[in-house]
Amino acid sequence: MKLVRTEDAVGHVLCHDLTKIVKDGMKDAIFRKGHIVTAEDIPVLLSIGKEHLYVWENDDTMLHEDEGAEVLRRLCMSEHMTATAPKEGKINLKADCTGVLKIRRDRLVAVNSCGEVMIATKRGDTLIKEGQVFAGMRVIPLVISKEKMAAVEAAAGDEPILSILPLHQKKCAILATGSEIYKGRIKDTFTPVVEEKLTGLGAEVIDRRILDDDDKMTTAAILDAVANGADLVCVTGGMSVDPDDRTPLAIKNTGAEIITYGAPVLPGAMFLLSYLKREQGPAVPVIGLPGCVMYASRTIFDLVLPRLLADDPVTATELALLGEGGLL
Repeated sequence: MKLVRTEDAVGHVLCHDLTKIVKDGMKDAIFRKGHIVTAEDIPVLLSIGKEHLYVWENDDTMLHEDEGAEVLRRLCMSEHMTATAPKEGKINLKADCTGVLKIRRDRLVAVNSCGEVMIATKRGDTLIKEGQVFAGMRVIPLVISKEKMAAVEAAAGDEPILSILPLHQKKCAILATGSEIYKGRIKDTFTPVVEEKLTGLGAEVIDRRILDDDDKMTTAAILDAVANGADLVCVTGGMSVDPDDRTPLAIKNTGAEIITYGAPVLPGAMFLLSYLKREQGPAVPVIGLPGCVMYASRTIFDLVLPRLLADDPVTATELALLGEGGLL
């Protein structure tokens, strides 16, 4: 810092907040640290008794906090994002579309381990809505050495730390199983719940069927739905271990690759995820939804669905990691 006459401070950067106090009125900072003094500010500063100011003494080895924040923004930002203007060394990122947030977690940890800088985000692999602030970053001190920022850049690597995978307008099939609904004993209340979640994320339901507790019937319906253009097949019911619960067998018999039958999430432990290859295009997710999806407001389905609609393959390891935080 250096001390200068207020009249000579135009163009300099303040090193601390300046507060104005009015009797029975206000006590607040009228200029924040990092503010660049303008000619219009001089009368205001003099009116609060500031005839001298501490300002940042620039040299070639240091960056102002806002300049450092811009470096962090560049390391994080990729397409489908908008950045706010730097303020007091801080920048936020907003989503330009609805999608799934992806984070290079090792690089995020590496940057946050450097000291004097920070990046905070929403949890990765989750749904981010258009216009939502999903990340914030800032430089902690008023000024930071260029050497430190070079170390931060090296820790971040060559690819952006953050990315957003937009959701696609998938064509979906809902296959509701159960003799009680197939034979008209009760009304199907499962399909409307699943359809609402799908359409709420921009998907289109092109196929709705009610099936008996017959694994061969269900296998045939899955294959037929995919042949007719379904990009995602949701099979409801029949996911428990009772003798009549045959949905897992029906899905297996399609030839789909089973990623998991069971997930460390409550509600949703009896969830099944598989991928069925087709002649053209990516494999089709075929999922078995347990009964909790019908009545619980948030389940495993809500965690996995955005990734399926964004063509973001889900692995068994990623599902296993949902155990921490999986008590919904």
